[in-house]
Amino acid sequence: MSSFPPSPPEEPELEGDYRPANPASPGAHLDPVNARVEPADVAYLTQLSEALSTTLDLQTLLVRTSELVRAVIHYRIFAILLLNDRTHELRMRFQIGHTAQIERTRFPVGAGVVGQVALTRQPILLNDVSTSQHYISVNPGVRSELAVPLIAKNRLIGVMDLESEQADYFRPEHLRLLTLTASRIAQAIENGRLYARVSRQAQTLEVLNEIAVELASILDLDPLLERIGQLLRRLIDYQMFTIMLLDEKGETLITRYAWRFGYTHAPLRRLSITSGLVGAAVREWRTINVHDVRKDPRYLPMNEETRSELVVPLFYKGRIIGVLDLEHTRTGFFNQEHERMLTTLSAQVAIAIENARLYQAVRRQESQLERDIAMAREVQLRLLPPAAPEHPHAQMAVRFLPARTIGGDLYDFVDYGPNRTAIVLGDVSGKAAPAALFAALVSGIMRSAATQQPEPAQMLTLLNDALQERKLESQYVSMLFALWNDENQTLQVANSGAVQPIFCRDGQAVTVRAEGLPLGLFPNIAYEELNVATQPGDAIVFVSDGILDAENADGEMYGQDQLASILCAHRDQPAQDIADAILADVSRFQGDHDRFDDETIIVLCVR
Repeated sequence: MSSFPPSPPEEPELEGDYRPANPASPGAHLDPVNARVEPADVAYLTQLSEALSTTLDLQTLLVRTSELVRAVIHYRIFAILLLNDRTHELRMRFQIGHTAQIERTRFPVGAGVVGQVALTRQPILLNDVSTSQHYISVNPGVRSELAVPLIAKNRLIGVMDLESEQADYFRPEHLRLLTLTASRIAQAIENGRLYARVSRQAQTLEVLNEIAVELASILDLDPLLERIGQLLRRLIDYQMFTIMLLDEKGETLITRYAWRFGYTHAPLRRLSITSGLVGAAVREWRTINVHDVRKDPRYLPMNEETRSELVVPLFYKGRIIGVLDLEHTRTGFFNQEHERMLTTLSAQVAIAIENARLYQAVRRQESQLERDIAMAREVQLRLLPPAAPEHPHAQMAVRFLPARTIGGDLYDFVDYGPNRTAIVLGDVSGKAAPAALFAALVSGIMRSAATQQPEPAQMLTLLNDALQERKLESQYVSMLFALWNDENQTLQVANSGAVQPIFCRDGQAVTVRAEGLPLGLFPNIAYEELNVATQPGDAIVFVSDGILDAENADGEMYGQDQLASILCAHRDQPAQDIADAILADVSRFQGDHDRFDDETIIVLCVR
């Protein structure tokens, strides 16, 4: 790795006694640990420690390091490359003798000589670079290279690299000396980095705190983007600023906010990620800082005044959601400090933007859900019978009150031929839309099976078998299926876990003890069937558990006794009046307590 112009003059003699008689073999990995420490080494290390301990400014440290190394190894090409822990790349932080193009080059760990040193954490001395498979030939004039790792507290910081246009220029003593000093240099660099970070934190703490507070509280996207631009101006005196967000496909950047020379400027601009510096930042997943856009072929001339541009990608949960794009009319305006600040802030900005977009999506979904629920309620109400059937010897009435916009109770009156009607009352597990959809499924299966006019117990068996074939996890239905025969005034009752009917005669109430397991839970279930003989004046009520389980403010339940009392007290009234009386009494009992379950009442009066 080299970029010094290939005009190799004769290298000067070394200062001191560091040139041995026997050179090392080309490409050797030498072990300096067991080498003897000379008095001159001790003096040099002392001088190095004193020089590096008098400053915490990183740039000053690097300059002093280069001067101290030059005092014993008169190099012409020198570089200190620091490791980016996130990208696992080496970047020149300080150099002498390299071109600007090489200075901007990133070296992945393992690539080239410096990459190998970073990978293995072992120094490399090449007396003839042409013999190494790892050497990257950038400057044809380079003949030898010496690179040592910079390690502080067992963590790789970077690599110090020296190159020469003279073969066999670097000696084992050079390697030994640089290795002895590398840990001190690495620690000094780490101290300088820490000092710089503390200084930056002191400068940006107020803005960071304000951003953390404000951005978390703004849930409307457009005001949020505008506030981001205002806060960033307190950190960086940019002249043009744009926030672009990726579309759903991740292929196009769309301008959502723009600020230009003091004025909000938001043209509807769409840009493919295959073009422009903003596209490059998305494709390469990294910050792009261009000191002169006129020299970068990736730049799209959107603003004629622009000379320097800084593009920072916004990362959220392992993906890029957009970019922050800053521009200035001055060449080289944006520096590494700007990069670090924006990289730090970009994570909070990305979270705030995603929270705002999520909030907007939730609001849209809520609006859509409200429309869907309204439509589902309309469909559900249309599936329920509009009125109870009429018979010469019986009156029937129904009242239905869902706990939410739509409910899980279902009821029906099914025509079983002349003078016969099936009374169906079911309760699907769950609430709202899922329960209503499952209720519609059960109702459809039952209506289809009713064409065969099966007896009540047989109907429940058919329904259970059908639901087993279409089994949905955690979904079941309790159902009471009663068949009224108006010719002989009898009622056949089968039950699959629903509330048992209450029968009132001459002011005395009894419970019809029909029992069974809910439909859809277990296969191969047989259901019992009871026959109830009635006479004029009898009243029977079928209710869902929302009636019996209704609670008042004290947590007490309405219960069967209260239901039986109201039924018998109003047994001589028409069926619809009895149903209204029961519903009114339940509402009185509940008071202001929230209704938590659907409430369905079916009344059968024998006349």
